[in-house]
Amino acid sequence: MSEFKGIPIAQPQPPARSGEKYTTQQGFTAIKDGIKQAQAPAANPRKPAWLRAPLATGAAFGAVKQIVREHRLSTVCEEAKCPNIGECWNAGTATIMLMGAVCTRACRFCAVDTGNPRGWLDTEEPENVAKSVQLMRLKYVVLTSVNRDDLPDGGAGHYAAAIRAIKRLNPGTAVEALTPDFQGVMSDVRTVLDSGLDVFAQNVETVRRLTHPVRDPRAGYEQTLSVLGAAKVYKPGVLTKTSLMLGLGETDAEIRETLADLRAARVDVLTLGQYLRPTPNHLNVERFVSPQQFDHYRVWALDLGFLECVSGPLVRSSYRAEQALKRNNAGLDNGQLALKTAGT
Repeated sequence: MSEFKGIPIAQPQPPARSGEKYTTQQGFTAIKDGIKQAQAPAANPRKPAWLRAPLATGAAFGAVKQIVREHRLSTVCEEAKCPNIGECWNAGTATIMLMGAVCTRACRFCAVDTGNPRGWLDTEEPENVAKSVQLMRLKYVVLTSVNRDDLPDGGAGHYAAAIRAIKRLNPGTAVEALTPDFQGVMSDVRTVLDSGLDVFAQNVETVRRLTHPVRDPRAGYEQTLSVLGAAKVYKPGVLTKTSLMLGLGETDAEIRETLADLRAARVDVLTLGQYLRPTPNHLNVERFVSPQQFDHYRVWALDLGFLECVSGPLVRSSYRAEQALKRNNAGLDNGQLALKTAGT
Protein backbone atom coordinates (compact mmCIF):
# COMPACT_ATOMS: atom_id res chain seq x y z
CA MET A 1 0.00 0.00 0.00
CA SER A 2 1.41 3.42 -0.97
CA GLU A 3 1.34 6.49 1.28
CA PHE A 4 0.74 10.22 0.96
CA LYS A 5 2.33 12.24 3.77
CA GLY A 6 2.25 9.17 5.94
CA ILE A 7 -1.40 8.38 5.19
CA PRO A 8 -1.97 4.90 3.67
CA ILE A 9 -3.68 5.00 0.29
CA ALA A 10 -5.60 1.95 -0.83
CA GLN A 11 -4.82 0.96 -4.37
CA PRO A 12 -7.75 0.22 -6.70
CA GLN A 13 -8.19 -3.48 -7.31
CA PRO A 14 -7.94 -4.69 -10.91
CA PRO A 15 -11.34 -5.65 -12.32
CA ALA A 16 -12.22 -9.31 -11.91
CA ARG A 17 -12.11 -11.48 -14.99
CA SER A 18 -15.17 -13.41 -16.08
CA GLY A 19 -15.75 -16.34 -13.75
CA GLU A 20 -13.47 -15.02 -10.99
CA LYS A 21 -14.51 -14.34 -7.40
CA TYR A 22 -14.17 -10.74 -6.17
CA THR A 23 -15.25 -8.55 -3.26
CA THR A 24 -17.94 -5.95 -3.91
CA GLN A 25 -17.93 -2.38 -2.60
CA GLN A 26 -20.46 -3.51 -0.01
CA GLY A 27 -18.02 -6.11 1.32
CA PHE A 28 -19.52 -9.42 0.17
CA THR A 29 -18.05 -11.80 -2.40
CA ALA A 30 -19.47 -12.43 -5.86
CA ILE A 31 -18.57 -14.23 -9.08
CA LYS A 32 -18.03 -12.02 -12.10
CA ASP A 33 -20.57 -12.73 -14.86
CA GLY A 34 -22.30 -15.30 -12.68
CA ILE A 35 -20.63 -18.57 -13.71
CA LYS A 36 -17.26 -19.92 -12.62
CA GLN A 37 -14.55 -20.32 -15.23
CA ALA A 38 -14.93 -23.43 -17.37
CA GLN A 39 -12.00 -25.84 -17.57
CA ALA A 40 -12.16 -26.11 -21.35
CA PRO A 41 -14.84 -23.77 -22.73
CA ALA A 42 -16.15 -24.55 -26.19
CA ALA A 43 -15.50 -22.06 -28.96
CA ASN A 44 -18.29 -19.63 -29.74
CA PRO A 45 -19.92 -20.41 -33.09
CA ARG A 46 -19.76 -17.59 -35.61
CA LYS A 47 -22.83 -15.40 -35.46
CA PRO A 48 -24.91 -15.01 -38.61
CA ALA A 49 -25.18 -11.56 -40.18
CA TRP A 50 -28.71 -10.97 -38.89
CA LEU A 51 -27.39 -10.74 -35.32
CA ARG A 52 -25.51 -7.47 -35.89
CA ALA A 53 -26.56 -4.77 -33.44
CA PRO A 54 -26.00 -0.96 -33.45
CA LEU A 55 -22.83 0.26 -31.75
CA ALA A 56 -23.04 1.53 -28.18
CA THR A 57 -21.97 5.09 -28.96
CA GLY A 58 -23.53 8.50 -29.54
CA ALA A 59 -24.64 11.63 -27.67
CA ALA A 60 -27.94 10.18 -26.46
CA PHE A 61 -26.13 7.03 -25.33
CA GLY A 62 -23.75 9.17 -23.30
CA ALA A 63 -26.60 11.14 -21.72
CA VAL A 64 -28.34 7.98 -20.49
CA LYS A 65 -25.03 6.61 -19.21
CA GLN A 66 -24.45 9.81 -17.23
CA ILE A 67 -27.89 9.64 -15.59
CA VAL A 68 -27.31 5.99 -14.70
CA ARG A 69 -23.95 6.80 -13.09
CA GLU A 70 -25.07 9.93 -11.23
CA HIS A 71 -28.01 8.14 -9.62
CA ARG A 72 -26.02 4.98 -8.76
CA LEU A 73 -28.30 2.78 -10.85
CA SER A 74 -27.71 -0.68 -12.23
CA THR A 75 -29.13 -1.58 -15.63
CA VAL A 76 -29.77 -5.00 -17.08
CA CYS A 77 -28.51 -3.51 -20.35
CA GLU A 78 -24.97 -3.45 -18.94
CA GLU A 79 -25.01 -6.22 -16.35
CA ALA A 80 -26.50 -8.84 -18.68
CA LYS A 81 -24.44 -7.68 -21.68
CA CYS A 82 -27.54 -6.98 -23.78
CA PRO A 83 -26.78 -6.62 -27.51
CA ASN A 84 -29.42 -3.88 -27.84
CA ILE A 85 -27.82 -1.39 -25.46
CA GLY A 86 -26.74 0.84 -28.35
CA GLU A 87 -30.22 1.06 -29.86
CA CYS A 88 -32.07 1.49 -26.57
CA TRP A 89 -29.75 4.01 -24.91
CA ASN A 90 -29.56 6.07 -28.08
CA ALA A 91 -33.38 6.14 -27.99
CA GLY A 92 -33.11 7.61 -24.48
CA THR A 93 -34.33 4.60 -22.52
CA ALA A 94 -32.81 1.95 -20.28
CA THR A 95 -34.09 -1.04 -18.33
CA ILE A 96 -33.34 -0.29 -14.69
CA MET A 97 -32.21 -3.17 -12.48
CA LEU A 98 -33.21 -2.86 -8.84
CA MET A 99 -31.53 -4.13 -5.66
CA GLY A 100 -27.96 -4.07 -6.92
CA ALA A 101 -25.96 -5.92 -9.53
CA VAL A 102 -25.37 -9.21 -7.67
CA CYS A 103 -27.92 -12.03 -7.93
CA THR A 104 -28.34 -14.84 -5.43
CA ARG A 105 -28.94 -17.29 -8.27
CA ALA A 106 -26.62 -18.62 -10.97
CA CYS A 107 -28.58 -19.32 -14.14
CA ARG A 108 -26.28 -20.71 -16.81
CA PHE A 109 -27.47 -18.35 -19.55
CA CYS A 110 -27.13 -15.11 -17.57
CA ALA A 111 -24.09 -12.83 -17.18
CA VAL A 112 -25.24 -11.01 -14.04
CA ASP A 113 -22.76 -11.47 -11.16
CA THR A 114 -23.77 -13.96 -8.47
CA GLY A 115 -23.24 -13.95 -4.73
CA ASN A 116 -24.98 -13.40 -1.40
CA PRO A 117 -25.58 -9.69 -0.65
CA ARG A 118 -26.51 -10.66 2.93
CA GLY A 119 -29.45 -8.30 3.16
CA TRP A 120 -27.77 -5.21 1.69
CA LEU A 121 -30.11 -2.71 -0.01
CA ASP A 122 -29.72 0.88 -1.20
CA THR A 123 -32.58 2.56 0.65
CA GLU A 124 -32.28 5.64 -1.58
CA GLU A 125 -32.77 3.63 -4.75
CA PRO A 126 -36.56 4.01 -5.14
CA GLU A 127 -36.32 7.82 -5.14
CA ASN A 128 -33.21 7.81 -7.35
CA VAL A 129 -34.99 5.60 -9.87
CA ALA A 130 -38.03 7.89 -9.90
CA LYS A 131 -35.82 10.95 -10.48
CA SER A 132 -33.98 9.18 -13.30
CA VAL A 133 -37.26 8.31 -15.02
CA GLN A 134 -38.22 11.97 -14.76
CA LEU A 135 -34.87 13.14 -16.20
CA MET A 136 -35.13 10.72 -19.12
CA ARG A 137 -38.74 11.85 -19.65
CA LEU A 138 -39.88 8.27 -20.01
CA LYS A 139 -43.51 7.56 -20.74
CA TYR A 140 -42.85 3.83 -20.33
CA VAL A 141 -40.23 2.30 -18.06
CA VAL A 142 -39.19 -1.30 -17.50
CA LEU A 143 -37.90 -2.27 -14.07
CA THR A 144 -36.18 -5.56 -13.48
CA SER A 145 -34.04 -6.89 -10.67
CA VAL A 146 -31.66 -9.53 -9.52
CA ASN A 147 -33.06 -12.39 -7.46
CA ARG A 148 -32.69 -11.60 -3.76
CA ASP A 149 -33.33 -14.87 -1.97
CA ASP A 150 -31.36 -13.41 0.98
CA LEU A 151 -34.25 -11.02 1.78
CA PRO A 152 -37.31 -12.24 3.74
CA ASP A 153 -39.72 -11.02 1.05
CA GLY A 154 -37.36 -11.53 -1.89
CA GLY A 155 -37.22 -7.76 -2.29
CA ALA A 156 -40.93 -7.37 -3.05
CA GLY A 157 -41.33 -4.43 -0.68
CA HIS A 158 -38.37 -2.60 -2.22
CA TYR A 159 -39.72 -3.29 -5.70
CA ALA A 160 -43.12 -1.89 -4.73
CA ALA A 161 -41.53 1.19 -3.16
CA ALA A 162 -39.69 1.94 -6.42
CA ILE A 163 -42.90 1.61 -8.47
CA ARG A 164 -44.83 3.87 -6.10
CA ALA A 165 -42.03 6.47 -6.20
CA ILE A 166 -42.07 6.45 -10.01
CA LYS A 167 -45.84 6.85 -10.12
CA ARG A 168 -45.74 9.65 -7.54
CA LEU A 169 -43.15 11.68 -9.46
CA ASN A 170 -44.23 10.60 -12.96
CA PRO A 171 -47.98 9.96 -12.83
CA GLY A 172 -48.25 9.62 -16.62
CA THR A 173 -45.53 6.97 -16.90
CA ALA A 174 -46.48 3.34 -17.44
CA VAL A 175 -44.41 0.84 -15.43
CA GLU A 176 -43.55 -2.69 -16.46
CA ALA A 177 -42.02 -4.87 -13.73
CA LEU A 178 -39.96 -7.88 -14.80
CA THR A 179 -39.71 -9.55 -11.42
CA PRO A 180 -38.07 -12.55 -9.77
CA ASP A 181 -40.34 -15.49 -8.97
CA PHE A 182 -40.18 -14.70 -5.22
CA GLN A 183 -39.77 -18.47 -4.70
CA GLY A 184 -43.46 -18.81 -5.55
CA VAL A 185 -44.58 -16.94 -2.41
CA MET A 186 -47.82 -15.37 -3.61
CA SER A 187 -48.06 -12.81 -0.79
CA ASP A 188 -44.81 -11.29 -2.10
CA VAL A 189 -46.13 -11.35 -5.67
CA ARG A 190 -49.25 -9.52 -4.47
CA THR A 191 -47.09 -6.87 -2.78
CA VAL A 192 -45.68 -5.93 -6.19
CA LEU A 193 -49.06 -6.16 -7.91
CA ASP A 194 -50.59 -3.77 -5.36
CA SER A 195 -48.00 -1.06 -6.14
CA GLY A 196 -49.79 0.39 -9.17
CA LEU A 197 -47.78 -1.21 -11.98
CA ASP A 198 -49.20 -1.66 -15.49
CA VAL A 199 -47.44 -4.82 -16.71
CA PHE A 200 -46.26 -7.75 -14.58
CA ALA A 201 -43.60 -9.97 -16.17
CA GLN A 202 -41.81 -13.12 -15.04
CA ASN A 203 -39.70 -15.03 -17.54
CA VAL A 204 -40.12 -18.73 -18.16
CA GLU A 205 -36.84 -18.52 -20.15
CA THR A 206 -36.90 -21.97 -21.79
CA VAL A 207 -38.98 -25.10 -22.37
CA ARG A 208 -39.83 -27.54 -19.57
CA ARG A 209 -37.14 -30.13 -20.44
CA LEU A 210 -34.32 -27.56 -20.49
CA THR A 211 -35.33 -25.59 -17.39
CA HIS A 212 -32.55 -27.40 -15.58
CA PRO A 213 -29.69 -26.97 -16.39
CA VAL A 214 -30.56 -23.62 -18.06
CA ARG A 215 -32.01 -22.01 -14.91
CA ASP A 216 -30.85 -22.05 -11.30
CA PRO A 217 -32.19 -25.04 -9.30
CA ARG A 218 -34.32 -22.66 -7.21
CA ALA A 219 -36.21 -21.55 -10.33
CA GLY A 220 -38.81 -23.76 -11.96
CA TYR A 221 -40.99 -24.05 -15.05
CA GLU A 222 -44.13 -24.79 -13.03
CA GLN A 223 -43.22 -22.16 -10.45
CA THR A 224 -43.08 -19.44 -13.12
CA LEU A 225 -46.38 -20.60 -14.63
CA SER A 226 -47.96 -20.52 -11.16
CA VAL A 227 -46.71 -16.99 -10.46
CA LEU A 228 -47.98 -15.70 -13.81
CA GLY A 229 -51.33 -17.42 -13.46
CA ALA A 230 -51.86 -16.21 -9.88
CA ALA A 231 -50.92 -12.66 -10.88
CA LYS A 232 -53.61 -12.65 -13.56
CA VAL A 233 -56.23 -13.99 -11.18
CA TYR A 234 -55.36 -11.42 -8.50
CA LYS A 235 -55.14 -8.39 -10.85
CA PRO A 236 -57.03 -9.17 -14.08
CA GLY A 237 -56.52 -5.62 -15.35
CA VAL A 238 -52.72 -5.86 -15.21
CA LEU A 239 -51.11 -7.28 -18.34
CA THR A 240 -48.92 -10.34 -17.81
CA LYS A 241 -45.84 -11.05 -19.88
CA THR A 242 -43.05 -13.59 -20.26
CA SER A 243 -40.06 -14.35 -22.46
CA LEU A 244 -38.60 -17.43 -24.09
CA MET A 245 -35.03 -17.83 -25.38
CA LEU A 246 -34.51 -20.00 -28.45
CA GLY A 247 -31.37 -21.76 -29.58
CA LEU A 248 -30.69 -23.81 -26.43
CA GLY A 249 -31.65 -27.16 -27.94
CA GLU A 250 -35.45 -26.99 -27.76
CA THR A 251 -37.61 -28.66 -30.40
CA ASP A 252 -40.55 -27.17 -32.26
CA ALA A 253 -42.89 -29.51 -30.38
CA GLU A 254 -41.52 -28.22 -27.07
CA ILE A 255 -41.96 -24.62 -28.19
CA ARG A 256 -45.60 -25.36 -29.03
CA GLU A 257 -46.11 -27.01 -25.66
CA THR A 258 -44.62 -24.03 -23.82
CA LEU A 259 -46.78 -21.53 -25.71
CA ALA A 260 -49.87 -23.57 -24.84
CA ASP A 261 -48.87 -23.76 -21.16
CA LEU A 262 -48.39 -19.98 -21.06
CA ARG A 263 -51.78 -19.32 -22.61
CA ALA A 264 -53.35 -21.71 -20.10
CA ALA A 265 -51.89 -19.41 -17.44
CA ARG A 266 -53.57 -16.50 -19.29
CA VAL A 267 -50.30 -14.75 -20.18
CA ASP A 268 -51.03 -11.76 -22.43
CA VAL A 269 -47.71 -10.84 -24.05
CA LEU A 270 -44.80 -13.04 -25.15
CA THR A 271 -41.33 -12.21 -26.44
CA LEU A 272 -39.13 -14.66 -28.36
CA GLY A 273 -35.42 -14.05 -28.95
CA GLN A 274 -32.16 -15.77 -29.80
CA TYR A 275 -30.02 -17.04 -26.92
CA LEU A 276 -26.49 -15.65 -27.20
CA ARG A 277 -23.75 -16.99 -24.97
CA PRO A 278 -22.46 -14.00 -22.97
CA THR A 279 -19.09 -15.58 -22.02
CA PRO A 280 -17.27 -18.86 -22.80
CA ASN A 281 -18.28 -20.08 -19.32
CA HIS A 282 -21.99 -20.07 -20.15
CA LEU A 283 -24.16 -22.57 -22.04
CA ASN A 284 -23.38 -23.17 -25.69
CA VAL A 285 -25.61 -21.92 -28.48
CA GLU A 286 -27.12 -25.04 -30.05
CA ARG A 287 -28.61 -23.32 -33.11
CA PHE A 288 -29.19 -19.90 -34.62
CA VAL A 289 -32.87 -19.36 -35.34
CA SER A 290 -33.46 -17.57 -38.65
CA PRO A 291 -35.60 -14.40 -38.94
CA GLN A 292 -38.14 -16.40 -40.98
CA GLN A 293 -38.43 -18.98 -38.19
CA PHE A 294 -39.08 -16.22 -35.67
CA ASP A 295 -41.97 -15.01 -37.84
CA HIS A 296 -43.27 -18.59 -37.96
CA TYR A 297 -43.25 -18.90 -34.16
CA ARG A 298 -44.97 -15.51 -33.82
CA VAL A 299 -47.86 -16.80 -35.94
CA TRP A 300 -48.14 -19.83 -33.63
CA ALA A 301 -48.37 -17.54 -30.60
CA LEU A 302 -50.96 -15.20 -32.10
CA ASP A 303 -53.07 -18.16 -33.20
CA LEU A 304 -53.11 -19.34 -29.58
CA GLY A 305 -54.53 -16.00 -28.45
CA PHE A 306 -51.61 -13.94 -27.14
CA LEU A 307 -52.36 -10.21 -27.42
CA GLU A 308 -48.92 -9.81 -28.95
CA CYS A 309 -45.77 -11.82 -29.55
CA VAL A 310 -42.65 -9.76 -30.24
CA SER A 311 -40.37 -12.20 -32.03
CA GLY A 312 -36.95 -11.72 -33.61
CA PRO A 313 -33.26 -12.63 -33.29
CA LEU A 314 -32.28 -9.68 -31.07
CA VAL A 315 -35.52 -9.45 -29.09
CA ARG A 316 -35.17 -9.45 -25.31
CA SER A 317 -37.94 -9.34 -22.72
CA SER A 318 -37.78 -5.55 -22.35
CA TYR A 319 -36.89 -4.74 -25.97
CA ARG A 320 -39.14 -1.97 -27.35
CA ALA A 321 -41.52 -2.85 -24.54
CA GLU A 322 -43.50 0.35 -24.98
CA GLN A 323 -44.44 -0.78 -28.51
CA ALA A 324 -45.65 -4.26 -27.59
CA LEU A 325 -49.36 -3.53 -27.90
CA LYS A 326 -49.14 -1.90 -31.32
CA ARG A 327 -49.47 -5.48 -32.62
CA ASN A 328 -46.83 -4.97 -35.34
CA ASN A 329 -44.02 -7.04 -33.81
CA ALA A 330 -42.72 -3.83 -32.17
CA GLY A 331 -41.86 -2.47 -35.59
CA LEU A 332 -39.52 -5.36 -36.44
CA ASP A 333 -39.48 -6.65 -40.01
CA ASN A 334 -37.84 -10.07 -39.95
CA GLY A 335 -38.46 -10.56 -43.66
CA GLN A 336 -36.53 -7.41 -44.50
CA LEU A 337 -33.80 -8.40 -42.05
CA ALA A 338 -33.41 -11.73 -43.82
CA LEU A 339 -33.22 -10.00 -47.24
CA LYS A 340 -30.57 -7.55 -46.04
CA THR A 341 -28.38 -10.23 -44.56
CA ALA A 342 -28.73 -12.54 -47.54
CA GLY A 343 -26.47 -10.28 -49.55
CA THR A 344 -23.78 -9.85 -46.91
